[in-house]
Amino acid sequence: MFDFLSKTFSSLFSGISGKGKLTEANIQDSLHKIQEALLQADVPYEVVTHFMQQMQKQVVGAKITASMRPGEMFVKSVYDAMLSFLGGAYLQESFTFQIPSVVMVMGLQGSGKTTFLGKLAYFIQKQAEKRGKKRHILMASLDFYRPAALDQLQILAQQVGVDFYRASALNVTAAAHEILAYMKKGGYELLLLDTAGRLHVDETMMQELVQVEKIIKPKYKYMVLDAMTGQESLKVAQAFDKQIGFNYAVLSKMDSDAQGGAAFAFRYTLQKPILFVGTGEKLEDLEIFRPERVASRILGMGDLATLLENATEKIQQHEQKEMSHVLSSGKITLEDFAKQLNMMSKLGSLANVVRFLPGMPTANLSPDMLEKGDKELKRFKAIINSMTRKERLAPHILDGSRKMRVAKGSGVLVQDVNLLLERFEQSKRFVKLFKNTKF
Repeated sequence: MFDFLSKTFSSLFSGISGKGKLTEANIQDSLHKIQEALLQADVPYEVVTHFMQQMQKQVVGAKITASMRPGEMFVKSVYDAMLSFLGGAYLQESFTFQIPSVVMVMGLQGSGKTTFLGKLAYFIQKQAEKRGKKRHILMASLDFYRPAALDQLQILAQQVGVDFYRASALNVTAAAHEILAYMKKGGYELLLLDTAGRLHVDETMMQELVQVEKIIKPKYKYMVLDAMTGQESLKVAQAFDKQIGFNYAVLSKMDSDAQGGAAFAFRYTLQKPILFVGTGEKLEDLEIFRPERVASRILGMGDLATLLENATEKIQQHEQKEMSHVLSSGKITLEDFAKQLNMMSKLGSLANVVRFLPGMPTANLSPDMLEKGDKELKRFKAIINSMTRKERLAPHILDGSRKMRVAKGSGVLVQDVNLLLERFEQSKRFVKLFKNTKF
């Protein structure tokens, strides 16, 4: 989502960070480019204006420290201003719910409310597992307007392994009373409640939600905003906040091609925290919104901390230990290489991985190139699976006839087999280098 801003800022900073001296002219030129980038990213004009005023004060008033070049000081000033706009440093590494509680989710139709509830239930269960606990969760829906909305939530509940209750009443207020009574009777710790949306904000929907809120008295109210709707999502949030209010915002579809303006402007516009962001279609694709990491990604500095967390979460500990042993030994086989490919697959597509790496926005990696890389990884796994174990442990025995057999078995060409072996030789050289490196 932040690709556009990342490319712009990375390009700007690469030209200014190494400068030994900053002049009034190149400072103003850089600020003008930042302003243009934010406007093109669909950040509201008044927000951009305020941000630029803040930037002007910080850059002009910044003191150059002995350990930093003037260009680096400029980059730091931009980062500090960006961090402030996004909500400041986030000290909390996790988010826990008060028990028992009711969680009410609101938003327009198509914003991703129902999907978010499934992800949230999964998130809560995973957080509890880390502490050796299991939460008693109930999911329910008051969305009687969208076809199959209740069925969708029920399927998500089954996938996560939590309970789902379908109210017999079809009147929203009566169903709210029924669901709340079922929660209390069942002794549930958390009720995750989906509500109806509309294609746009309307008074009927608002009054319905006001009545529901009075009945269930939610401890937490989440506003789910579609990141792809840009400035419109801010107007929606303001309308909901005025009549119902909410504690936190959730930005869905952050993996989309949206320009990122809504995320940048939300905190300043509504003075409410963004707590979660949806980063994909899978249940595990939900992250806590950490302003310092997002600011770093926007400025093209990467986000290795989140990448490491994702790896720790999705790759089993025994797999990590096995690969660590291989790297420290300085020896690697095609079986080890295949395990590396499998671990990479668990992190998602290449596009999902490179967005966390420093400097990647300026690496000119097109979506086609990344897609080609994903297809290449899949071919490599198919090729290795077509080999005998002896060939995987001793690939030097792969002569012409063996390569033809492997190629035929994996549905590729012999040159694809040769390409895999080339990549494997490169990997072997890296492993040897890793062994000889002292940290």
